[in-house]
Amino acid sequence: MQGKMARADKTRASRQVYTSTKQSTLPGFETPFIQKLSPTNRWVVLADKIPWDHLVKIYQKQMHNSHIGADGVNPRVVLGAIMIKHMLDLSDRETILQIQENMYLQYFIGLSSYSNEEVFDASLFVEFRKRLGANQVNEINETILKLGSGGLIGREPQPVVLETVGGVNPSKKESEEVVSEDNDPPTDQADTAEKDGPEDKNKTEDLPEPAPCAGKMIIDATACPQDIRYPTDLDVLNDAREKSEELIDALYVTGKDKVKPRTYRVEAHKFYLQTAQKKTKTKKEIRNAVKKQLGYLRRNLKHIDNLLAALKSIPLNRHQYKYLLVIRTVYAQQAGMYKDKTHKTEHRIVSIHQPHVRPIVRGKTVAKTEFGAKINVSLVNGLTFLEDLSWEAYNESTRLMEAVERYKKRFGYYPKDLLADKIYCTRDNRAKLKLLGIALKAKPLGRPKAVKEHVRPGERNPIEGKFGQAKSAYGMNRIKARLQQTSQSWIASIIMVLNLVKLAGQVPFALCLAVSRRFEKVTNQYKTLFYIDYFKINLPA
Repeated sequence: MQGKMARADKTRASRQVYTSTKQSTLPGFETPFIQKLSPTNRWVVLADKIPWDHLVKIYQKQMHNSHIGADGVNPRVVLGAIMIKHMLDLSDRETILQIQENMYLQYFIGLSSYSNEEVFDASLFVEFRKRLGANQVNEINETILKLGSGGLIGREPQPVVLETVGGVNPSKKESEEVVSEDNDPPTDQADTAEKDGPEDKNKTEDLPEPAPCAGKMIIDATACPQDIRYPTDLDVLNDAREKSEELIDALYVTGKDKVKPRTYRVEAHKFYLQTAQKKTKTKKEIRNAVKKQLGYLRRNLKHIDNLLAALKSIPLNRHQYKYLLVIRTVYAQQAGMYKDKTHKTEHRIVSIHQPHVRPIVRGKTVAKTEFGAKINVSLVNGLTFLEDLSWEAYNESTRLMEAVERYKKRFGYYPKDLLADKIYCTRDNRAKLKLLGIALKAKPLGRPKAVKEHVRPGERNPIEGKFGQAKSAYGMNRIKARLQQTSQSWIASIIMVLNLVKLAGQVPFALCLAVSRRFEKVTNQYKTLFYIDYFKINLPA
């Protein structure tokens, strides 16, 4: 037996017969399309839960061509593609390819049969985002929750329009102090609440009784960083200088001057790289580099003014003129900060290509400052509502009562319990919530008291989990849209996707309930036939 190997009990190699690739062609490939779609697929179930008719009406309001004009892309295809894009966190082109290859996605957007053609060009996503702003997407979100939740929320909510999208609420005073999360809330806003005189007591007695409260509301704020490189003063000035040189070239060709203005662009770029490419830079080196870039940019702006003065009209298009205004603002801000030796200024521009982006101080360990929009979000029964969206930093305490009023507008009553962070719980807000009969579950003012029931930090974890889900799974930590309007639509769409995933999570229970009802109906039919046959009863038709 020596020299012979023992035969293995199991055959480890594959027994599949080899077939040459030249013998089979693509038409002979077996496809699963002869089968029916699975009714338990997530896209099939989710498509049946979404009230498409109501969403299409909201979309068609933005078209303004109900009586005239040609029909555009199918509204359900547009809305379905936007939902698929953010649910799968895909790019615009990849979304179109996935829809083209997946029959379940085609069913979700409303196609009657499988098609191998693109539903629309990927570049149209930008136009759809311009058409569907944050207010429209937020209205679609709340309409889905109203008609597609199946009783998940107690009463039918009413659509709420965001009044503060795109900036600070104009009703607030400009002198309000912007406080980060790490700072203590201001305590001088309602100091008179504890020193009410006899007249104040009579006023509170005359107030109507608070309306009945129900439900629990969790509120918090977060930042949505834009897809831009980390901005520095030197980088912003260099980008502004390069763009000013492009404007000079465009004006020189239009004016046809004999002598072209000198910009020293090669020398300016050389000095910029000498400092920018260093791994470690001292404050003196950065300040000298900023000073040189300010000088080059000031020279270029003078050349632009001279070229424009020699022309009868401004030959710049809309985008070029916008860049010119942004460059002037950047120079004014940077020159003021250089003169005052500071790094703070109002409405600071950190990107000339996206001038609406602002720095948001968050005080986090990873990134103390984030650059993007700041949103205020509330969580009710696992459903997410976008309360505010602003590009300017604001104090969260100034937006609390507005969110509470929106809760009443949606559900018809105030929340019974309100969970909020420390920055929301000012003396003024505490007094207002107490008058409304709303229990604020937060850290009390003053020294910690020996109370029996403390608010545990884990009670606010659900909304933190929503932020983590939106940023890690659906791309809220990197908004890739460039325009202000499209970025707002991008953020609102991610909030809508969070609720779609929540509604899809209710599918197993709904399927079990539907199957049990179907089984009960069939059983009753068999019982009826049995009794008719047994007792020979002739029932009327």
